Amino acid sequence: MYGEQISDDELKRRWHALRVLMASEELDCIVTQGSNDWLGGHIRWITGTSAYYGYPRSVVLFADTQQDMLVVEHGAQGGSRMPDTGDIAYRGVGRVLYSASYVSAAFTWAYDAAVLIEALENAGIRRLGLLGGGGGYHGFVNTLMQWANRNGIEVVDVTDAVDRMKAVKSDEEQAFIRRTAAIQDEVMDEIARILRPGLRDFEVAAHARRVAQDLGAEQGVYLCASAPPGTPAVYRQKYAQSRRIESGDTFLILVETNGPAGFYTEIARTFVLGKASSTLRDATGMAIAAQKHTLGLLKPGTPCADILRTFNRYMCDLGLPEEERLFCHGQGYDLVERPLIREDEPAVIETGMSIVVHPSFLVNDVFAQVCDNYLIGDEGPGVCLHRTPKQVIEI
Repeated sequence: MYGEQISDDELKRRWHALRVLMASEELDCIVTQGSNDWLGGHIRWITGTSAYYGYPRSVVLFADTQQDMLVVEHGAQGGSRMPDTGDIAYRGVGRVLYSASYVSAAFTWAYDAAVLIEALENAGIRRLGLLGGGGGYHGFVNTLMQWANRNGIEVVDVTDAVDRMKAVKSDEEQAFIRRTAAIQDEVMDEIARILRPGLRDFEVAAHARRVAQDLGAEQGVYLCASAPPGTPAVYRQKYAQSRRIESGDTFLILVETNGPAGFYTEIARTFVLGKASSTLRDATGMAIAAQKHTLGLLKPGTPCADILRTFNRYMCDLGLPEEERLFCHGQGYDLVERPLIREDEPAVIETGMSIVVHPSFLVNDVFAQVCDNYLIGDEGPGVCLHRTPKQVIEI
């Protein structure tokens, strides 16, 4: 159902985990800011509600369980209010402060921090945790840090600890993730039903978006491309999706949407309007095999860097190019969430993570990819969350 949200109990679980962290680090509060409604990130994980339209939303969670959260967001400069009881957008929030800041107006860049700093001073904060500083606007983070340095306020970066915490999904989160994958399967079914010569790429993508949103998706990316036989179909952004699809063409689409409560999964499949060539079928088969090989590596306790090294040896042994992109990673409120299967990721695979695996490569003038999500169990990945067959789909 569209507009469905995470439960109060799940939010309370997260707040408790954050307060345990604060107790261990002797923090008075955790401060974070976000501005993205497509990628909910830390803001949505803590509050259940994303920022919106690029306007910043700043949140303070206090260590003291008797203090409700504080939110600073866009509105009349200097205004404030206490949210109504039961307001779904402000669960756990005791006070909302307003700031008329705009990233397009440089003289307003410090406004949000100034409002929040006054509240922190009134609360007697002496040691705070900064969460996701890279996701906050520079004017906010820079002003906050200057204030802390001038006043002897200790700032501890808690991002790594929280990211590892949110990467392991609760039972409720996993249930929502499964529902997102199910929506995407229905979108793929609908694409197979309507795909025909004469449509333009963007018309297929637009229809996919409408179907996904009708089924409960919130935001999403719909990359697609068609190409004539003998030419690789490689994803194009929306502005370049104007090609008219013809009989015999290959059509590739990647659906990256979040679903009920804002959790992401993603799926990619290749369609052919006619009979698929043996070259395309063979290349897709190699991508499916590469995905299967990766799944065998995703065991709890395995370092992510080791997984990438093993995968690339596998690719080299087959004469395929080493993976230089991010081909496997976690997902949640963000489309790309830790852990990342990269050489610089210090995390290990853990039970309860939601992982997407999407190896891709260009071979024999064919672009091959398969993309699906899995939840990590005690012994490794469970069954694929997507039911759409892993094959070239002939129309």
